[in-house]
Amino acid sequence: MAAAGHDVQLPHVAIFPFMARGHTVPLIHLACLLRRRGLATVTFFSTPGNAPFVRGQLDDDVAVVELPFPDHVVARGAAECVEALDSLFPLPAFVEAVSALRPGLEVSLAAARPRVGLLVADAFLHWAHASAAALGVPTVAFLGGNMFATIMRDVILRDNPAAALLSGGGGAEAATFAVPEFPHVHLTLADIPVPFNRPSPEGPIMELNAKLWKAIAGSNGLIVNTFDAMEGRYVEHWNRDHRAGPRAWPIGPLCLAHGGTGTGTGAVEPSWMKWLDEKAAAGRAVLYVALGTAMAIPDAQLREVAGGLEAAAAAGVDFLWAVRPSDADLGAGFEERVEGRGMVVREWVDQWRILQHGCVRGFLSHCGWNSAVEGVAAGVPLAAWPMGAEQPLNAMLVVDELRVGVRVPVPTAIATGGHGVVGSEVIARVARELMMMAGEGKGGGGGEAARNVAALASKAREAVAEGGSSWKALEEMVATLCRPVEGDTPKPTK
Repeated sequence: MAAAGHDVQLPHVAIFPFMARGHTVPLIHLACLLRRRGLATVTFFSTPGNAPFVRGQLDDDVAVVELPFPDHVVARGAAECVEALDSLFPLPAFVEAVSALRPGLEVSLAAARPRVGLLVADAFLHWAHASAAALGVPTVAFLGGNMFATIMRDVILRDNPAAALLSGGGGAEAATFAVPEFPHVHLTLADIPVPFNRPSPEGPIMELNAKLWKAIAGSNGLIVNTFDAMEGRYVEHWNRDHRAGPRAWPIGPLCLAHGGTGTGTGAVEPSWMKWLDEKAAAGRAVLYVALGTAMAIPDAQLREVAGGLEAAAAAGVDFLWAVRPSDADLGAGFEERVEGRGMVVREWVDQWRILQHGCVRGFLSHCGWNSAVEGVAAGVPLAAWPMGAEQPLNAMLVVDELRVGVRVPVPTAIATGGHGVVGSEVIARVARELMMMAGEGKGGGGGEAARNVAALASKAREAVAEGGSSWKALEEMVATLCRPVEGDTPKPTK
């Protein structure tokens, strides 16, 4: 394996993302950023099933190395990405199956020329950090989340707030737990991710969680897709007071490294971009709707979303909905009835391009961190509707702390893992309120959330610009952690 390009005097950084779009896309942006700034040559690890997407997004001077699954794994029909799973319940088994790539990774790292000076590996690939360390290659972990949720996860494990909240009996839904280090943060039962919202959480997810955090603790650093103006107090707390983990490096928003918004010479504009251009030409504002790619939403809930968007469209809200799965049943005749006011897209879309479009003024989101930070960087206020994982904590940061969005009201029974649906009337109301709040355009008009997100987007651009906090953090991280190309035979790291 050889890194692309001729500037072999630069350090060699290898990047290995977890097989989920929300984890892969930010690291694609990181690879492009390292190359464009001339900080390193870059090798990007992928699998045969994911490599076409990766190559389509990367700059040409980033080498892509495919790590094939062993024959016995392929024979079982294993999925190569989280998006192919029906839910997150099989996630621990998927993560375990991915460990079959470990021998291939070790061979590739050992054979790399110039030798790899730093491996950026997703924490879900927890074994990759040990493999690299055995070869003398330092590692930094990437988790795909923000600093706030990372710290709250530690608080939840340490203090078990769910037990305290549930001990109050019938008042648990309204009770709150004040975080000792940050008394302004009050956790409700609905804010605590499943399964940590139970007094004695156990099972495969807990076992996987322990492996992830052992990998992070054993790595040489933690990359966080954030920036000082957004989460400076939490980054400072982690780096000053947190003794169990490595230094956090806030180097985001990584989406701002994506470059221009064009499709390139000769490229065909996707239908959704043409539709947005038509809306902009007509002076129409658009609500973008995307509820995540890693969790399948039940058909009953999707039909309620469809009903809510149809009602919002009748009240003057235009929308673009990136729906998953591609064969989702949205109800008979829905797409025909909203034609002209709403567009449903069933294939993968370039979300960052959509959010940057001038006519997109609101974002109804599951509040996965990649989506949330892209919304902030684009200056688009959010309606936060967490669906699982750490998303309730992301929604707290977006709505309560940063004040750049509103919540979709969700009954506690549903928010804590129970069954039920959020009704179409709720979705219609939130859609209308968000678009009214967004005002006439990006840049600070409209309500408080629109003004706040416009100001934060400006600070995001400052952070990644030359001399900004994220600009300097990335440079310092590479200089501090990445071993030079020339030197003695590497010795095992911690």
